[in-house]
Amino acid sequence: MAAPATLPISNPQSESQPPIATPAFRAFLSRLNATVRHGFSQRRPWLELLDRSSFSRPDSLSEAASRIRKNFSYFRINYISLLALSLAFSLLSHPFSLIVLLSLLAAWLFLYSFRPSDQPVVVAGRTFSDREVLGILVVSTIVVVFLTSVGSLLISALLVGLAVVCTHGAFRMPEDLFLDEQEPLNSGFLSFLGGAASSAAAAAAPAVATRV
Repeated sequence: MAAPATLPISNPQSESQPPIATPAFRAFLSRLNATVRHGFSQRRPWLELLDRSSFSRPDSLSEAASRIRKNFSYFRINYISLLALSLAFSLLSHPFSLIVLLSLLAAWLFLYSFRPSDQPVVVAGRTFSDREVLGILVVSTIVVVFLTSVGSLLISALLVGLAVVCTHGAFRMPEDLFLDEQEPLNSGFLSFLGGAASSAAAAAAPAVATRV
């Protein structure tokens, strides 16, 4: 008498899981998008930034420094946008460096920050612990930033952007700007940077906390 055929039973735990914790990653993207929109909503009109009638040569270095400080307080979102454009242009003109940075960022996101704690990293049949993954990522970041041309490219782009910002700030007369002296220096786009960082930390906290 033939034995009855056994029905295949799927084990929910054996089914493949997504490579990253999608709820946390989506929450991170949502918070990042909200902070970016909030930051850009506070930028000044670009025509006001480029008003040629408001440019004049500073009489001294102290006056130039004072102009830079006041203009940065007023145009800080535009200035940081210019720095970001300088970085973007430099990376787009060097595709290899852009690919390396994107790969490094993807490694941090997929292999550590948003990877479920119950899914170890397995390469060529070898399982890597969380400490080993973190150590490899830290060493890789140091090598990419400090021992390759990527680091010098980023520094050069930042220096070019800072030169443009400082030149504009020194020659733009701030007398016609309505500055709010009570406005904190870290508002606007700088608060966006802090908000983005806190969003990333909050979104990645559950996944990272389980590895500590």
